[in-house]
Amino acid sequence: MKIFSKISDTTSYIRQQKEDGKTIGFVPTMGALHDGHLALMKRAKQENDLLVVSIFVNPIQFNNKSDLDNYPRVLDKDIKLLEEIDTDVLFAPTAGEMYPEEVKKQYDFGALGDVMEGANRPGHFNGVAIVVSKLFNITIPHKAYFGEKDFQQLAIINKLVKIENIDVDIIPCEIVREKDGLAMSSRNARLTTSQREAAPFIYKVLQNAVKYAGKKSVNEIKKWVETQFKDKDEFGLEYFEISDSVDLQPITNWNETETTMGFIVVNMGNIRLIDNIRLFNNFAASNNGNK
Repeated sequence: MKIFSKISDTTSYIRQQKEDGKTIGFVPTMGALHDGHLALMKRAKQENDLLVVSIFVNPIQFNNKSDLDNYPRVLDKDIKLLEEIDTDVLFAPTAGEMYPEEVKKQYDFGALGDVMEGANRPGHFNGVAIVVSKLFNITIPHKAYFGEKDFQQLAIINKLVKIENIDVDIIPCEIVREKDGLAMSSRNARLTTSQREAAPFIYKVLQNAVKYAGKKSVNEIKKWVETQFKDKDEFGLEYFEISDSVDLQPITNWNETETTMGFIVVNMGNIRLIDNIRLFNNFAASNNGNK
């Protein structure tokens, strides 16, 4: 595995590989790698000649300094995991290498960036878009792989690619879960033993919401989810939203859209856990749309 910390070295090497006819699969990460990351990488490895991974804790996407300071950084351990799956290239820059000057660029993602994470984490998606755009320019991949746990982020990146006219295929990959249902996340490593034991409750609530979807009203399910967390001191429900699966805008009635998703963010202490689930396929709306 070749390890680069400089942008110029990384781009030069990958450009040569592309000139030699190699296809590039890219997985951007912030490190603290887990099986969810590795699933993306194994798929990228299988579908491309070269697997390129980046590890960079991007400071400009954190609107909470404490979250940035506490984000796990275990580069030596990550490198061992990357070697085990035969990663070809690791790009692990410093913040100074990525941002030698103050970042002023501002993206407008419209309504897509105004809801859920966009509303609750001001500036977050702008920071994500800036770093992902830079990483695409550095690694010049044919395909880039992103997990659906960060579903809104995935939608933002798809829009970013159109805005910037970047020649890359964005490959969405299903959420990878622990055996008890908890969505895999680097933040899970920060959970205490008792928090980790309690955390799968989040997914259980989502699964029950699926059972009620289409039977109870949208508002009834949202209130039901809020009630589930109300008396549990270990959880702080930040939001639960039911939205269209394409434009991610909140709905108030099942007939407003063909496919619906539930999005949830729960805080356990100062650890923020995010998850989502497909709630309801509205076959009536789908059939009406095809007439």
